[in-house]
Amino acid sequence: MIAEQDLIACVDLGSNSFRLQICRNANGALQVVDSVKETVRMAAGLDSQKNLADETRKKALHCLMRFGERLRGFSPERVRAVATNSFRVMNNVSPFLRDAEAALGFAIDIIAGREEARLIYTGVLHSLPFGGRKALIVDIGGGSTEFVIGKTARPDTAESLPLGCVAYSVRFFPDGVVNEHNFQAAINTARAEIQRISGSLKTVGWDFAVGTSGTARTIRNIVAARFGEEKITRQHIDLLGKELIAAGRAENTHWQGLTDDRVGIIAGGLSVLTAVFAELSLDEITVTDAALRDGVFYDLIGRTPNNDLRDETVAEFQRRYHIDTRQAARVKEIALYYWQILSTQLTHADSDYWQHCLSWAANLHEIGLSIAYTAYHKHSAYILDNADMPGFSRQDQRHLSCLVLSHRGDLKKIQDMIDDKPQQYLPIMALRLASLFCRGRQDFRLPEKNALHFDLHKRHCDLSIDRQWLADNPLTAQALVFETDAWQKIGVAFQIRLLS
Repeated sequence: MIAEQDLIACVDLGSNSFRLQICRNANGALQVVDSVKETVRMAAGLDSQKNLADETRKKALHCLMRFGERLRGFSPERVRAVATNSFRVMNNVSPFLRDAEAALGFAIDIIAGREEARLIYTGVLHSLPFGGRKALIVDIGGGSTEFVIGKTARPDTAESLPLGCVAYSVRFFPDGVVNEHNFQAAINTARAEIQRISGSLKTVGWDFAVGTSGTARTIRNIVAARFGEEKITRQHIDLLGKELIAAGRAENTHWQGLTDDRVGIIAGGLSVLTAVFAELSLDEITVTDAALRDGVFYDLIGRTPNNDLRDETVAEFQRRYHIDTRQAARVKEIALYYWQILSTQLTHADSDYWQHCLSWAANLHEIGLSIAYTAYHKHSAYILDNADMPGFSRQDQRHLSCLVLSHRGDLKKIQDMIDDKPQQYLPIMALRLASLFCRGRQDFRLPEKNALHFDLHKRHCDLSIDRQWLADNPLTAQALVFETDAWQKIGVAFQIRLLS
């Protein structure tokens, strides 16, 4: 009998299809126990302004509601939902994301292209023996294609380009008609994109190439049915391209191995794969069934308190940007002290998540000092919002960026960012107070007489603190007066109460 706590779930919201997969975690070995896939075609639902069509929106939300039913009873720490390129490029994605999370019942992480590439690599690494060789992994998705090279746990390089089977099918073959002109145009356009990174990929080098996801698997299935071979070669690609042009439409090819759900997007996928072969001078590709969701699973079971890639990334950023780790530790200690008081207003899942964010933000809040002291918090926020941070989703990075941006100075600059997440006021309060009290950059203890209360509903905060301690620390006392003004400007009443 499978224990409920042994089950973990991944929701992969791709640009072509949505997939829910549930696995049993048997001491680090994954066994699939359930899988649901629906073709949504998010990439095809985006217009030229990247607005999502109502029909596609409804289809996506109905699919997520069905997934949500299957996930009832799962705790948040056993589910990870990731969204890829269509979510990344969608205009004004926030309202749709709120509806999508409500339909699913779980948070959805919009992951950056390179983070998607890293997760794909992780999945392939656990399912395909590299034998000490260096692999080039190419994942042609619905809206983007990822390129990763490596042979150990951490890839040597990871890139993501905006070309995919759905996007290219809509762009170059909107009515399903394929001819020499539009097929070659699709190939040339894809090659131009790949040229941006082909030089650096070739410099890193690889020993063999691997294809993942739907396009590669479909073409492998066609090749296997036609030629009895498991690898895709340049000759196979060239022949299939000529046959598709001669047929005029994918459905006229009658290729065995081409399923109904891939007919409408095979022209786009084949043109992108042809460009990959040509631009990277490939002779053959091995295809694996591992994909993004496999990497998500292995990443999920690796996120224990003692083994979280995000913690490793934070430590690496501290080294890279020469952060004063003693000061970061001081700020974190006091921030987490206040967090224990403030977080009682949140659910366990929210409290746990924001505690992690607060801890990371405290460790990285001075990262911008590597650029300049003036407005360093703005430099810090920019780095955290835009850098490649393995393990972090786009939402994670935005939350970190917001926390760090708001740890000093005017709060009005972040008000729009947190209107939808009022609970974010609490870690901001904890980090601001910690930074304020640790300004002297020396080991520090809070006065014994101090208490903090924040009422989120009434938007009211009280900080009670020893009167004599404030008299002995006039610079801090003045900073607390400025703090009351900063919170008042965004409609939060912040009061200092003196204790005898």
